[in-house]
Amino acid sequence: PVGKGGAARRRPPDPRGRRAPAAGIVAAAIRAARGNGAIGHPRRRIMSAEARLTELGITLPEAGKPLGTYVPVRVAGGFAHVSGQGPNRPDGSGAVTGKVPSERTVEEAVEAARFCGLQALAQLRKALGSLDRIECVVRTLGMVNAAPDFGAHPRVINGFADLMVDVFGEEAGYGARSAVGMGSLPNGITVEVEMTVKLRA
Repeated sequence: PVGKGGAARRRPPDPRGRRAPAAGIVAAAIRAARGNGAIGHPRRRIMSAEARLTELGITLPEAGKPLGTYVPVRVAGGFAHVSGQGPNRPDGSGAVTGKVPSERTVEEAVEAARFCGLQALAQLRKALGSLDRIECVVRTLGMVNAAPDFGAHPRVINGFADLMVDVFGEEAGYGARSAVGMGSLPNGITVEVEMTVKLRA
């Protein structure tokens, strides 16, 4: 509109509170992205953990049963503590056993650590109902059945840690960590890993 003297008049605000079409389109796109898990809280990972599993083509194995007097997951004080998980093969053919590097190569041990990670995620999903309840990885303790002179424990436990980053994203997937060697592990397994995660409020 043009006022007196040819000066452009400012359009009064719409009393119904309508936004400009472009802004409305952007808002609708954001709502849709949030609905499918692609966008979350700005301080959280970009994609939900469950959506990321699907994108990566990862199918979690059945959560194993306790082999002693303990629970696989204990939820307390806003955290979920996962008992030590062994390297059960996803195809159900048993656990990876053997000492590194005399009976298992480093590469095989890295894969075994990843299997531990799959078991940990399966236990968490069973206990929590969804991995999307997890805010971040807090800490990991990785134990490697290794010879006394073996020194590549951190490399082995990267098999576990890299999986957590793949699933939860870089901001939430990195946690504090220890990677240590053991003279033996239960039933001769190659790797055992326990972890703690923080839950969303």
